[in-house]
Amino acid sequence: MKRKTIEASPNALSTVQHILTEQNGDRIMDEMYKFIELEHLYESAIKEVKTKLEILDSEFRAKYSYNPIHHIEDRLKSPQSIFGKLQRKGVPFSAQSAKENLQDIAGVRVICNYIEDIYSVAELLISQDDVNLVTRKDYIENPKPNGYRSLHLVVETPVYLSDKKELVNVEVQIRTIAMDFWASLEHELKYKSDTEVSSELAVQLKECAETIAATDSKMQQIYKALKEID
Repeated sequence: MKRKTIEASPNALSTVQHILTEQNGDRIMDEMYKFIELEHLYESAIKEVKTKLEILDSEFRAKYSYNPIHHIEDRLKSPQSIFGKLQRKGVPFSAQSAKENLQDIAGVRVICNYIEDIYSVAELLISQDDVNLVTRKDYIENPKPNGYRSLHLVVETPVYLSDKKELVNVEVQIRTIAMDFWASLEHELKYKSDTEVSSELAVQLKECAETIAATDSKMQQIYKALKEID
C-alpha cells in the first residue's frame, strides 16, 4: 500500500535527519517518515484531549453559567527534546523508542480559575470511558521543593486513523492562573538565564510560591462566599 503524504515542519525534519545521519545513515528515510507519522499521531492526540476539555467547559457554561477552564495551551515535544530525553535514559533515538519510553511527547496545559476547578476538571476527564489514567502526580497537595504547584496527569486516549486505532499518552497539566504565572516566571528565570539561580533567589521564588498559594486559597474562599450570597 502506498504511503500517504503527511506534512511535518521543515525544522523537525532537518533535526531528525541530522541526528539519524550521525547514528545510522542507511535508514534515514524510513525513520524520518516514522517521525512524521509520530508527529501527526501525537498532534491528533492533543486535539482529542483538547476537544474533550472544551466540551466539558462549554457544558458547564450552558448548565451553570460558569467556565471552570480559563484557557487551554498545548505543546508537542521537539525532535531535539525527544533526542535529549532518550539520550539521558540511555535508549536509542527512534520513533518507536520515543513511543515506548516517553509519556510527555504530547502535552496539554489547562489553566483553571480556582483550585477546586482543577480537581473537578481532572475527575471529569479521567471518568470518560475512552480515557485511561496512566499516572497522577499531585504537586498541589505535595508541592515540589522549589514551590512548584500543579496537578499532572498522563492519560491514554484513542486516536482513530484511516486503518487502525492507536492508544496515545498525553500529559495533562492542570493549574490555576496564579500557579501558571509563577511557573512561567520561574522557568524564565531558572532555565533561560545565562547565570545560575542563586540560593537567595531560589528562597525568594519559593516565598512567592507560598504567597501565591495563599492567594489561591483566599480567592477560593471569596468565590464560595459570593456563591452563598447568590
